[in-house]
Amino acid sequence: MTHFLASQANANGFKLEDILTVIRADIIKRCDRIIGDNRHEAAQVLENNIQILQLLSQSIRLAEDSTHVLDRSFGPASEESDEPRIGTSG
Repeated sequence: MTHFLASQANANGFKLEDILTVIRADIIKRCDRIIGDNRHEAAQVLENNIQILQLLSQSIRLAEDSTHVLDRSFGPASEESDEPRIGTSG
């Protein structure tokens, strides 16, 4: 069973792209708080966060693409069915 992601066992879960978008927003807020800190450590953390933001943006696009593929091929996820759209249950 997944803890955060939507599945048959976790109907109240989230889509991967939604979780990643929230995380990206949190990192942007964190960057905003350290942008004026001129210490070397702050600059290093900011640079790391910028790279992480780029990777998160790529990951969000990939997750959205996967959702579109599943929706286009199998229709939207059904809360009524116990079977996953792809893969095996469990």
